[in-house]
Amino acid sequence: MRLIVGVTGASGSIYAVEFIRRCVPEDTYLVVSRWGRSVLHQETGLTVENLSNFVHKIYANEDLNSPLASGSNPFDALVILPCSVTTMGKIAHGIGDNLITRMAEVALKERRRLILCVRETPWSTIDLENAHKLSQAGAIIMPVSPPFYKKPTSLPDLIGTFVDKVRGVAGLPVETGWHSEELS
Repeated sequence: MRLIVGVTGASGSIYAVEFIRRCVPEDTYLVVSRWGRSVLHQETGLTVENLSNFVHKIYANEDLNSPLASGSNPFDALVILPCSVTTMGKIAHGIGDNLITRMAEVALKERRRLILCVRETPWSTIDLENAHKLSQAGAIIMPVSPPFYKKPTSLPDLIGTFVDKVRGVAGLPVETGWHSEELS
């Protein structure tokens, strides 16, 4: 499976790190915005280069000459994690002024899987309208809201349960949900 991961400047870059780590050995490409780089370092102490062992290639968000900017280069899913409401708004209005938003335009026009994991909250009416518009266009909107049904006991468990949910939506294998003995 060919995956592209976009990381914007919203808080929650730890989710992106864990998602990328769990995508090995998939054919994964990474694009991180300028503010995404800053938040990644602030929140995790990591740089984009620390993630290079987990991805096939890293592209600059300013690189609109990247092969990822063209519909001629197929991919199975674009996951923007975390996705800022600003990025969501640009995508909703067809503004492809950087590689992340251009790849989202490609995903929509080519009917490829586009998953926006929006971390910011609360949402304004405009944000809700943008999410609605994108959902109607075929995007999957996943507010970063970790599930508790697996009873996480640590922060890594909490992050992992959400990342597994994203993996499933992206079409990647995940551990099955409830076991029958847990229901009794």
